Amino acid sequence: MKIFISIARVIIGTLFIFSGLIKANDPLGLSYKMQEFFEVWNLQEYNNYTLTLSVIMIAFEIIAGVAVLTGWKMRIFSWLLLLLILFFTFLTAYALFSGKIRECGCFGDCIPLQANQSFIKDVVLLILILALMPYRNRIKPVMSRGAAKIILFFTVVFSFAFQWYVLEHLPVVDCLPYKAGNNIPEKMKIPTGAIPDSTVIMFTYEKNGKQSSFTTENFPADFDDSYKFIKREDKVVRKGTAVASIRDFSLQTNSGTDTTQALLTEPGTKIFLFLKDGYKPDEWIEKMDMIINETTKKNIKGFLVTNLDVEDNRQGFMPQLQTLKTDGTAIKTAARYNPTLFLIKDGTIMKKWSAVDFDEALRYVSGTN
Repeated sequence: MKIFISIARVIIGTLFIFSGLIKANDPLGLSYKMQEFFEVWNLQEYNNYTLTLSVIMIAFEIIAGVAVLTGWKMRIFSWLLLLLILFFTFLTAYALFSGKIRECGCFGDCIPLQANQSFIKDVVLLILILALMPYRNRIKPVMSRGAAKIILFFTVVFSFAFQWYVLEHLPVVDCLPYKAGNNIPEKMKIPTGAIPDSTVIMFTYEKNGKQSSFTTENFPADFDDSYKFIKREDKVVRKGTAVASIRDFSLQTNSGTDTTQALLTEPGTKIFLFLKDGYKPDEWIEKMDMIINETTKKNIKGFLVTNLDVEDNRQGFMPQLQTLKTDGTAIKTAARYNPTLFLIKDGTIMKKWSAVDFDEALRYVSGTN
């Protein structure tokens, strides 16, 4: 039994730390996933709190994982872990059985698990934690109380400090499809060898006030003119993998012309400033003006990609940049900080900077040939 307890502790603690660290690399990703759940549940009024919840939950995952490995305060942390895994299991079960959410975001964008994979993982963890509960009083700390407190203290500091850093400077490890090195037009294509969705054609007819749907193979034996046609639709019976990494991304001019492919396949270097509603006018504007002046000298075209209406974009705001419209969700996916600057060459993302790092961006473009 002692061996089982030790193995279970290592598995539980390691998985919680691993999961927490991956999500800590991009807490906004978990925040957006929470908003997705809230939207399904019609709880959009809580969207403003999702980032705070995300940061706290991620920190607790890491802290709890370290506590389990060190064996510190197991009477308390065993119950907290049980509550946490019950919550996660509920979310993954809902995503799996409702079919309304494709991925639960358990390992963020770095390891995108399907709903069934996330659910199985959580069930295994739940079984391990439940099996560990009766023996929690037998678990002894692997180090002195003072050493455990020091480790937990630095774990708490690291958990919050690391998340603060990535929220200010973009993820340390960029797992998004818009990471540096990716070619956007290529990522908008369905991968070679991808499996398409399996679909069947469903026909809906009405007879005697009752609607019935059936495929071409199971038309009713008494089918005649008494059946009134209602609709025809393609129903997905098995999801495939034919999904592009970058979806629903478009760049439109003020007149409504879609210029996405034309711009991204056009040879040359360009800068794109992604700016979403809710941005804070700050000293970054002055730095951005300096960047624009530098890139203009080198004939690098500049664009402002925003979901703001022209009239909301303030007269004279970044007049050197051509304004392009896109959806706010696309900006959230592409640019984790508001605003974020992209340097793109021949459709490939060369560099990206949050507004906090525009000094670095200025130095880089100043040295660009």
